[in-house]
Amino acid sequence: MKRIIALLLIVGSTLTTYAEPKPAPQERPEFVIANLNTIISLYGQKEGQSYAVNRNPETGIVESSERIVAFSCKSSVASFESIAQNFMTDEPLGYQILHMVPGNPQSFKLNVVTNEGSKAIWLRKKSNEEMWLLCCKNPDNPQLRDAYAIVWEKGDFMSGNDIEGTIYMITSLRPDVYEKAVGTSKKTFKIEGRVDEQIKDSLYNIYIADTRDALYALSDDDYVACVPVVNKRFEFQTELDHPCVGRLRCIFPDGELCSAWIDLDFVPGETYRITVHNGYYDEDRDYERRVGRQSGRSLLVSNSPTMFEADTVAIDTIPGQDTLKDEMKRWEKTLTPQQHAMIELKAQNVQTAEDVLKGIYNQAEENSGAGTFYVDIVSEQIISQTKVLDSNIQDFAKDLKACGMPSAGLMDLYKTILNSYSEQNKKLSALLIAAPGSKKAKKAQKLVQDLLEKYMKEATKVMDSDVADTSKR
Repeated sequence: MKRIIALLLIVGSTLTTYAEPKPAPQERPEFVIANLNTIISLYGQKEGQSYAVNRNPETGIVESSERIVAFSCKSSVASFESIAQNFMTDEPLGYQILHMVPGNPQSFKLNVVTNEGSKAIWLRKKSNEEMWLLCCKNPDNPQLRDAYAIVWEKGDFMSGNDIEGTIYMITSLRPDVYEKAVGTSKKTFKIEGRVDEQIKDSLYNIYIADTRDALYALSDDDYVACVPVVNKRFEFQTELDHPCVGRLRCIFPDGELCSAWIDLDFVPGETYRITVHNGYYDEDRDYERRVGRQSGRSLLVSNSPTMFEADTVAIDTIPGQDTLKDEMKRWEKTLTPQQHAMIELKAQNVQTAEDVLKGIYNQAEENSGAGTFYVDIVSEQIISQTKVLDSNIQDFAKDLKACGMPSAGLMDLYKTILNSYSEQNKKLSALLIAAPGSKKAKKAQKLVQDLLEKYMKEATKVMDSDVADTSKR
């Protein structure tokens, strides 16, 4: 009879088959580029666009390029609604991502450095504008930076549309390489962070307000920047005219915000340094003395809540693989023959449902250019089969819990499930780019995103239960 740990590995392998066969590594943010080009093609004012390319006269290699296109459209168009999803899908390819929401009073400029000098392009000028920005290393020349941005505002415009904005696609020399000599101004506040290996895939949301009460009144979506971790490091900086208060909050790979965060003073000319471990953190203790929190000059007044415990990626807080296998082997020996047979059957049901769903996605990829009508049909199949798969997963997990599976095994199962639905989410984003008018594809993606949220909560419950049991010992 097969061992249960082997069964889980089999299920794990089938739940991650969306990524097979592995394509060539993605070098450019293709989802973002396709999305922006679609908006330009359908709604852009191409006759008034700004376009320039500079090449090295000796080699013909592009040294800088600039394309700036204004657009006007309805807020209900699908390509517009998918902006956030596509920027987050391509986020791992960038070294800086920034999302600014309406109501944020800060403006934003992009420094563009060329061999002829540097200039600033103001991307966001109004507080009622929303902005997404992604900066990446140019794959053909690591000395260049590719910047992709879209800025828009909602309102009643003379064009009859309720959205007007601008798209920026700019290649230039990397400012971090060619402007280091300039140094940091006295108005610059910086956060320099490091993270452990176990949480290297996390992101960090940055929130800023003028007062403590204003900071506590912010919603989860009112962040001014979403900073990725690159090579186990993350960095944020901004220009401030006066001290503010801010918040540093972890965001999990699936988009779930951590329930813990760190509040601190954002002071011009200061740098806050922090190292985040899996379950706790080390910070620059001298920072508090310098900015005056202990002396009472802090904007975070003495009766404000203390800083929360460290940010932790819940789905990574499981024992190492060797420890998990040993624990699973001990658990397997406690099972009756009837329980073994039942679990094998339920695992096979999951695998069968997964194989059917994989076939549907393969068919969709092979016919990706067939149009919205075809994508609608395939999306209906995806919705139906995803519900079958999820029903089988719930049945499987229910029996595993009834048989007393260790929490570490359940956490590993939920992590695999989350990875599976994350891959589905990416596949559906690609379908929406191919057929932006497909309401069925949007419905399928909404279903998958809801399942992601559900299983993230299930994983958190297991982790919280395990922590509670440990505290009682």
